[in-house]
Parts: sequence; C-alpha cells; structure tokens
Amino acid sequence: MKRNVVILTALAAVAVGTAAAAQLLPKDTEVWSPEPPVTPPGPLVAAPPPADAIVLFDGANLDQWVAVKDKGPAGWTVADGVLTVNKAAGNIETKRSFRDYQLHIEWRVPADITGAGQARGNSGLFLASTGPGDAGYEVQILDSYQNPTYVNGQAGAIYKQHPPLANASRKPGEWQSYDVTWRAPVFGPDGALVSPARVSVVHNGLLVQDDVVLAGETVFIGKPKYKAHGPAPIKLQAHRDPSEPISFRNIWVRELPPQA
Repeated sequence: MKRNVVILTALAAVAVGTAAAAQLLPKDTEVWSPEPPVTPPGPLVAAPPPADAIVLFDGANLDQWVAVKDKGPAGWTVADGVLTVNKAAGNIETKRSFRDYQLHIEWRVPADITGAGQARGNSGLFLASTGPGDAGYEVQILDSYQNPTYVNGQAGAIYKQHPPLANASRKPGEWQSYDVTWRAPVFGPDGALVSPARVSVVHNGLLVQDDVVLAGETVFIGKPKYKAHGPAPIKLQAHRDPSEPISFRNIWVRELPPQA
C-alpha cells in the first residue's frame, strides 16, 4: 500500500508539472517597453572577407551547409549571388562546428514584404545549433523598420532575452549586416555550467548587444536554460510565418581562441 501511495504521489506531481507547463504562453516572456531608439545607420560598405576567414557563403553554392532535419543537402535557393530561404525545406546549418568566433552576415527583407509584427520578414541567426528545429541561441532577424513588436523579439535582439540597444534597421529591399562576436558557454566534465555564453552584435555598424550574458538557450515559451554541449554548427532559420522569404549573402566566420 505504501509503495502505491508513493507512485500515485509521483504521478500527481508529474501531472501538476505538465499542467503548469501547458499554461505557459509566448506572451509571458514578451517585453514591449522601453522601445530602443530608432538610429538610422550609415551606408553598408562592402568588403571582402579577412584572409583567415572561413567563407560560409560567397554567392556560388551551399557546399558549407546542410539541412537541419536530416543533414542532407541544404534546400534553399541560390541565384545571382544571393541565398534565399526556402521555408518548405526548413532550417539549414553549417557542416562545420564552431566554439568561439567572429561572424559576418548580410541579409535583406524583400521590398514587397507583407504582414506585421513577428509575421513580417522573420528569420533567425542561431549562433550555436544545439539540436533540431530552433534549438540553440538566436539573434533575431526581422523587418523592424516601422514594424512594432515586442522589443526582445525585434531585429538585433537576443531572442526573448536582450532587446537591442538601438533600432538600426534599414527599410525593406536594402541589405543589412550583422557582425557578431560569440563566446560559447563552457561546461564542466559533469555537464555543469562553468561560464555562460556571451555575445556582442553590431547591426548595420551600430553596437546593439554589448558583451551580454545569456541566461541559456533562447526559447519561444518559458524561461531559458542551459544544457551541456560542445562546439556546434551555425544555423539559419526558415521561419514558418507567411511573409515573403528573406535573403542572405557574404557570410564568413573567423574562429577565435578560447578566453582564459
């Protein structure tokens, strides 16, 4: 009888936990104010990758990328030197895994973009892909030019964790850039967190994330948390909103030595 009581108590606790999780909503972690100041950026200056960079996309092909869902060929479209999201094909990620690095990427929201809020030019740059779907650490990509949404989900945000310091977005149809310095989290032999992830982001020449500390992986619902992992691929998101797909070009990465 005592054993049955213990089992029933454990099952009840699981049921309570499941019910509590089911009550969580995306809006619980949305922050709407204060809004970052709108700061129009200067012109985008095209520059070749540094001599020691690993070129992830130079306009020619997707040889450096695979589909996240099955590690098969990345099914996005390459034309005229530009990489365009194929939403039906799903997320893509690099074949290589990285730890600490400097990354440059350019992206463009279509001039004829439709929709509003999070359903307008949505994508994401995942600095470390830790599993299928959207698992990892996301810098939000979105049309944030005169398009209100929650500030920790606008362009340049560390999704649902850190709003950007400024709204540096260009209007749809114009190329934009992210320059990222990523310091991956460090875990001990037992999987315990030794030091958290940190990231700096420059959006269109403006510093919008200044060596911020991440509370864990970025999540749509609930609170962030860490799970132990090693070097990881870089991932680009094929968001499922109905707006027109965005494009990328000039993607390169420089590996950095670990910090002491």
